[in-house]
Amino acid sequence: MHGNERESMEYDVVIVGGGPAGLATAIRLKQLAAEKGREIGVCILEKGSEIGAHVLSGAVMDPRALTELIPDWKAKGAPLNTPVSEDRFLFLSETGARATPGWLLPACFHNEGNYVVSLGKVARWLGEQAEALGVDLFPGFAAAEILYNEDGSVKGVATGDMGVGRDGQPTDQYQPGMELHARYTIFAEGSRGHLGRQLNEKLKLDAGKDPQSYGIGIKELWEIDPAQHRPGLVIHTAGWPLDADTYGGSFLYHLEDNKVAIGLIVGLDYSNPWLSPFEEFQRFKTHPSIRGFLEGGKRIAYGARSITAGGLLSLPRLAFPGGALVGCEAGFLNASRIKGSHAAIKSGMLAAEAAFEAIEAGRSHDELASYPAAFEASWLHEELNKSRNFKQWFKKGRTVGTLMTGIEQWLLRGNFPWTLHRDKPDHVYLKPAADCARIDYPKPDGKLTFDRLGSVFISNTNHEENEPIHLTLKDPSVPVDINLARYAGPESRYCPAGVYEFVKDDAGAERLQINAQNCVHCKTCDIKDPTQNIVWVTPQGGEGPVYNEM
Repeated sequence: MHGNERESMEYDVVIVGGGPAGLATAIRLKQLAAEKGREIGVCILEKGSEIGAHVLSGAVMDPRALTELIPDWKAKGAPLNTPVSEDRFLFLSETGARATPGWLLPACFHNEGNYVVSLGKVARWLGEQAEALGVDLFPGFAAAEILYNEDGSVKGVATGDMGVGRDGQPTDQYQPGMELHARYTIFAEGSRGHLGRQLNEKLKLDAGKDPQSYGIGIKELWEIDPAQHRPGLVIHTAGWPLDADTYGGSFLYHLEDNKVAIGLIVGLDYSNPWLSPFEEFQRFKTHPSIRGFLEGGKRIAYGARSITAGGLLSLPRLAFPGGALVGCEAGFLNASRIKGSHAAIKSGMLAAEAAFEAIEAGRSHDELASYPAAFEASWLHEELNKSRNFKQWFKKGRTVGTLMTGIEQWLLRGNFPWTLHRDKPDHVYLKPAADCARIDYPKPDGKLTFDRLGSVFISNTNHEENEPIHLTLKDPSVPVDINLARYAGPESRYCPAGVYEFVKDDAGAERLQINAQNCVHCKTCDIKDPTQNIVWVTPQGGEGPVYNEM
């Protein structure tokens, strides 16, 4: 902090994060105020340079929550243009593929009535709806700090200072951050939110819950040969290139305009430190069942993002004095359906209804107890409850996971009588490198498979050279003394953007070099670092990737 030069603004509700959850919260607040003929001051802070710039998802979207929020979304031009036309589920071996017959697919893999979308485009459209209702949108402003009242309730947030040099000193471009005070602050930062992590540590929001479970999703957008294009075709795969003990799967979604979204999700509880999710994804594209779609096409975008996948049993306490968690910040994604946007929108609506009711009653900075109560009575709770054991089955390996998910979802329709629990967070599963088989990945061919730096280039990622490094180390000796010595430096492999590399100095001693400019804000390092020594903090607002169509 450089003195107390910060100005402050007052709102009824401040929302941190301009993804589907944050935007739905804002829209619902304004709708309720309009119905009652009241004024309500609502703003959204978004660290991306524009709404949608940091939104990355598959995505197949269930329109149920959107229809509740904006019943006439079609007439208003929401970018849900490609209805799902066919579902395929393949189990891959290295060279072969076995399709699951449609009648055997559990309900969670049926996508009739859903749409293949660019979630970034959906977010931009939601941003337009929010703005038309009078929501103040502040893209390019990263909420860097939580502000508390004397009684410990959340008072609001402060944005990061701009124009601070690498050495932590103000440059001549220096501008202090801004304080935003609110009666209620809604945190919608997405998976592994920087402020959400702090709230959890301070308020013990996850006490008594299963440890959260994460994956990393790596995605590319391709323009393919029109002869290979099947609008609305949805393909999911399990199996190769991942081994039977590593949780994960892929998606290949056909959008409009000869475009396909292709990606691989790898559970961050994997145990072999030699594994590189990025390289596994590159390898996946070479499978005979997949490469035919891409050959002759052109890769046009790349990105990566962590996924909060623990489901109902890992949901933290949703409300606390002065604030609440919505969307993937809390972990509402339904991993069994490979969908989260409908859950993000619904959770935002429920939080908005609780906040509006409180403001109407003249309350502020107390706990919005009616929000978790409304969630428990909602269709979203019912949906998540049906798949509450999904990740736990897969902890027992792919064979057991596939079999039991089939029994639970297909045979029992989600009415499994027992609840299974996880007991360990993802980062503890990594084994010493000496105990694991080394994985040597093929070199990229530049046509179907690519390297990290060329990939980061097409994510349009940018960070100021002269600013503090936003990937912070609690103890700078740990990367070499522990991570490199014991785990062969896994940060150089789990990062999908080439941020971390071990380099030798003139005397031959190794050190960790952090190329923070490459960071795509996926948060994998913050989750998977085996010693939890890396803490991701916000860089200057407006920096990071710019995902145009992801």
